[in-house]
Amino acid sequence: MKLTTEVVHEISKIKKEPKWMLDFRLQSLEVFQKSKNPSFGPDINIDYDSITYYKKREEELTNNWDNISQNVRKTFDDLGIIKAEQKYLDGIGAQYDSEVIYHNMIKELEEKNVIFLDTDTALQKHPDLFKKYFNQLVKYDENKFTALNGAVWSGGTFIYIPPHTKLDRPLQSYFRINSKNMGQFERTLIIVDEDSDLHYIEGCTAPTYTEDALHAAVVEIYVGKNAKCRYTTIQNWSNDVYNLVTKRAIVEEGGLMEWIDGNVGSKTNMKYPCCILNGPYARGSCITVAAAGAGQIQDTGAKMIHLAPYTKSNIVSKSIASNGGNATYRGTVHITKDAINSSASVKCDTLILDKLSKSDTIPTNIVDNNTSFLEHEATVSKIGEDKLFYLMSRGIDEDQAKELIILGFINAFREELPMEYAVELNRLLKLNIGGH
Repeated sequence: MKLTTEVVHEISKIKKEPKWMLDFRLQSLEVFQKSKNPSFGPDINIDYDSITYYKKREEELTNNWDNISQNVRKTFDDLGIIKAEQKYLDGIGAQYDSEVIYHNMIKELEEKNVIFLDTDTALQKHPDLFKKYFNQLVKYDENKFTALNGAVWSGGTFIYIPPHTKLDRPLQSYFRINSKNMGQFERTLIIVDEDSDLHYIEGCTAPTYTEDALHAAVVEIYVGKNAKCRYTTIQNWSNDVYNLVTKRAIVEEGGLMEWIDGNVGSKTNMKYPCCILNGPYARGSCITVAAAGAGQIQDTGAKMIHLAPYTKSNIVSKSIASNGGNATYRGTVHITKDAINSSASVKCDTLILDKLSKSDTIPTNIVDNNTSFLEHEATVSKIGEDKLFYLMSRGIDEDQAKELIILGFINAFREELPMEYAVELNRLLKLNIGGH
């Protein structure tokens, strides 16, 4: 499908959007059509005319899982991340191709005046709040893929946590690309107001087709004074999906933003969660694991921008390359002139499982004042023969021994996951590094 102004008009019309959103989409389209691929990262060869930019909803949006058709229900049930038991189906959204088809609130959220909606519905129901924050952190004209998302965005999650509000359990969303040549362009907007706390979990999957699919999402997160947000992703896109995502959070005084980012699938993955530490004593953290198997490029990392005094950031990156995969860390830490007495830590570890695989570490570390501190540590290693020998001498076969070493290598990441997600990550890694 060639992306034209007619396509953009049609998407906006179907969604019954206000004129300002249509204008925004058309501006974004103009930038997309003029822009080249980003100069950083791996080469990207996408036939944009073959991508399906929007697919009408076949399933009506519902808050009753029983109303979802059996084949779609089975798709989500088979993902393995959650069981479709009623106790898990509150506080969850599910997106299938272009549109969110299931969304359910728990009573606790309604009682606490929390807003948890798909992004399209949030635009209709909370237009002033939506417009205040939308496109403020990630501008549509930053690069070709933010412009593409701006032109054709559909679905995603909108969350607003009022001041002084704590939730007893995470909110969750699942994103599924289920059609060949499909593009998924969700837009997620999260506002955690002063002294509040949110844990949001996201899962992403797709089946394998012979043609490429495209996932170009934008995530904007606002963390208020003394607030805390944790955003956990387990991404298992198939090996024909280009995953090109811009994720950014701004953190005010005393706030904390935590990115927990798992990247197992996709053909080419470019994702660098970012924290802008905007207020004194703001903190940012990113723990990421990327596993690159045959035919995969995992170009991942994080960005920490220190703008205020006494800010702190921490990046832990774990990469595994196997079967000829390429796992690259690409990150930026910038402690600006005004961010006095700040500190940053970067730790990048890569495990290469064979001679066909490769890894690079491409850090950009800048400190613009004399009272701040930044440390960067990087290691690249292979599975040691001595460790293998030790485990095998205790009756463990070679494949199991390698598996144990790999799971130990990413333990810092797994410890941050809820139990069912840690189990799922183990399963995905076993599939991804098959043959080792």
